[in-house]
Amino acid sequence: MHTLSLSDFRARASEMLDRVESGETVRILRHGKPVAELVPIRPETVAGQPRWKLPIEPVRYLKPPSKSGAELIIEEREGGW
Repeated sequence: MHTLSLSDFRARASEMLDRVESGETVRILRHGKPVAELVPIRPETVAGQPRWKLPIEPVRYLKPPSKSGAELIIEEREGGW
């Protein structure tokens, strides 16, 4: 985290934004007290949607390659439980 005064921030705003863009957090002080933090944007807000609305990869179930799903069901039924 990089900390600087408000006057330093005003003089070096472009440099500080470059730091934030590269993933660093910048804290701005006024009269020695923290008043703001610049943090990088999280990936879920870049798309403009909440994370729960982003597309997901479907779950892929693995089954034995030698038998189909129907064959596995028939085999289990004939097992006699």
